[in-house]
Amino acid sequence: MTETRPESQPPSAVAAALLPGFRHTRITTSGTEILAAIGGSGPPLLLIHGNPLTHVSWHRVAPQLAERFTVVAIDLRGYGDSGKPEGGEDHAAYSFRAMALDGVEVMQALGFARFGVAGHDRGARVAFRMALDHPEKVTALASLDIVPTYHLLSNITLGWGLESYHWFFMAQKAPFPERLLCADLDYYINYKLNKKGVGLSIFSPEAFSEYARCTTPAQIHAVCEDYRATVSLDLAMDREDFGRKRIACPVLALWGSNSHVGRHLAVMEAWAPWAPDLRGWAIPTGHYPSEQRPDLVLEAFLPFFSGDEPKPYAAG
Repeated sequence: MTETRPESQPPSAVAAALLPGFRHTRITTSGTEILAAIGGSGPPLLLIHGNPLTHVSWHRVAPQLAERFTVVAIDLRGYGDSGKPEGGEDHAAYSFRAMALDGVEVMQALGFARFGVAGHDRGARVAFRMALDHPEKVTALASLDIVPTYHLLSNITLGWGLESYHWFFMAQKAPFPERLLCADLDYYINYKLNKKGVGLSIFSPEAFSEYARCTTPAQIHAVCEDYRATVSLDLAMDREDFGRKRIACPVLALWGSNSHVGRHLAVMEAWAPWAPDLRGWAIPTGHYPSEQRPDLVLEAFLPFFSGDEPKPYAAG
């Protein structure tokens, strides 16, 4: 059962300023309370952020998308201003399945039985699971800078592991990673977002301030629960589904040529077993494409979610 509760004020003045014309609401799902920003009109499109971000990570593309779509940008459970439930002994409350159900129930509460979904980083993994678990709901899926979890954890390389240390550090038993990370949260968020070969200049000061505001001990614990679920429950789900389930809708995979994904992974090869209707290409970004090159993300998203075939990126 879902319930929508309008908010007289957004969670922060910064979030409101970054998404002009969007309204904020809190929607109670079967597992927690999800913050959503809603704007525009037209076919529904759900946007799901990654770690350690919030829904404002879409601020450079969401207003333009809202000119053609009804855009719903959410904070994942455990992140930003959404609820942070207990993970449980098996961390199931932070599985991608649980997070995907939140997204489906948010869209249901807003009156959308079918919708497109775009996800970045953790949000793309949530969207992947959503498309497998709820094929009747998802009309199209766009992924930013990931490969499916089963492929990733079955093909670990030294280069990827060195750049993605946090996968295994944050998955350690509580409270070990939490205590270390919470010792200096300002240092952590600056280090985490300062990606190799890219730096912090791609983030607007306002967006960065939101990510820092939301980097709290409660969020750090939730994110660790997210990663604990990934290397246990999520991996087991994907292993069981590999070769048995495939994504029914069209899939667009974009990745940064200067990200850990672009440097170390064969993205299309990894997606192919899961997505028979697949297209994708690298773009000249790091791990945060919608903040570094929103123009290229929009060039792909606008036709793709309109039912047209997007043109692959061509340098120059």
